[in-house]
Amino acid sequence: EAAGYIRPLQEDAKIISALDVLISFAEISIANNYHRPEINDSDVLDIKAGRHPVIEKQLPPGEPYISNSVELDNDKQQIMMITGPNMAGKSALLRQTALIVLMAQIGSFVPAEAAKIGIVDKIFTRVGASDNISLGESTFMVEMTEAADILNNLSERSLVLFDELGRGTSTYDGISIAWAIVEHIHEHPKARAKTLFATHYHELNEMERTYKRDRKSTRLNS
Repeated sequence: EAAGYIRPLQEDAKIISALDVLISFAEISIANNYHRPEINDSDVLDIKAGRHPVIEKQLPPGEPYISNSVELDNDKQQIMMITGPNMAGKSALLRQTALIVLMAQIGSFVPAEAAKIGIVDKIFTRVGASDNISLGESTFMVEMTEAADILNNLSERSLVLFDELGRGTSTYDGISIAWAIVEHIHEHPKARAKTLFATHYHELNEMERTYKRDRKSTRLNS
């Protein structure tokens, strides 16, 4: 007889958990000055004064988070090259962009003054520098394996984030590999995936002269 209550209890738990998530979204949005994003069917990603929701909470009291805007689309500004010194915020900009897109698409307000987000079907990331000793994979091997996985699964609505790609090998080899990967993404026959590429290789900024949808962002300063 008790078994007859299992289904209703499961339904109640599902409803309560959904309400809990929505209330949490509302509370954190009010507390942290989040704004309602516009989700549409375009291929444009337009974030005004975006912030990283975790980093901004870890700053010392009274220290504001330096916001950044990002605008990407499939026709004019598909790829952004982001340069700047260590601790300038390159990685934070990549991560906050992915988080804002993800938060918007799960129904939350976002840490930005405004955001218009064309639906994204996949978020690909190649960030961090670590090896995989247990499998005998060097940092470079991990980088290339993950990069290959991204390049083999791109779609028209993908968002791709590369952070310091190529640092697992020598400088000139790293520049060559990074250049080739950006070129492949730009020249992909089917998918013009929106891409943020953070790098120390300032030589890659030369690509904007050759590739029409490759734009260099304003250099981030520490």
